Amino acid sequence: MSIFQIIFNPTSAAELAGMPKDLQLQILGEFRGVPSEVLSNELDRFGKLRRGGKTLHRFRIGDFRVYFERHELGLVIHRILHRNTLKDFRFRSNLPMAEDEALQENPRFWELIDAATRSSS
Repeated sequence: MSIFQIIFNPTSAAELAGMPKDLQLQILGEFRGVPSEVLSNELDRFGKLRRGGKTLHRFRIGDFRVYFERHELGLVIHRILHRNTLKDFRFRSNLPMAEDEALQENPRFWELIDAATRSSS
């Protein structure tokens, strides 16, 4: 059996650390079963956003959205955002389409994701 890792980048780790402990445990507990889905390519239940060859998946956990991408060792968590953050983002962006499509097409969303990548370098 190969090792499966869930890797939090510095931004997502800070977002998780800033939450109450019971919420942290709830979010981490929701990742049970995710490794088998990711390894078997059964990612249909996750939202999907694509840009420039990069594919992010969105995992809903209660009021939070976890944005991750597949990695050779498992998956990398890029952001953990409260749903109101995304609602506000869509409202400010004034986008009349589905959430994933709206985010995928909006460069501000990718700046949010890329900012986490730059800060970890």
